[in-house]
Amino acid sequence: MSTVDLATIQVAKVVDARAMACPGPLLEAKKSIGGVKVDEVLEIWSGDASTKDDMPRWCKKVGHEFLGVLPTSGYERLFIRRKK
Repeated sequence: MSTVDLATIQVAKVVDARAMACPGPLLEAKKSIGGVKVDEVLEIWSGDASTKDDMPRWCKKVGHEFLGVLPTSGYERLFIRRKK
């Protein structure tokens, strides 16, 4: 994981998956990652606590960079850098 300031990171696309239970946010990430260019950042909003565990594993498995989680009131913001 890189040491990027998540509060100020430039994102190419935001996906609001707050109303979804697991595996909804992960499926949204899989569907949406193709909508950003290589080296751009996808931000996922999730209210499901297990997403912060699932997302890094998925990123590692498919070759993207999981940048981290930024807790926000009522949900979490997760950041993924597309690497391929």
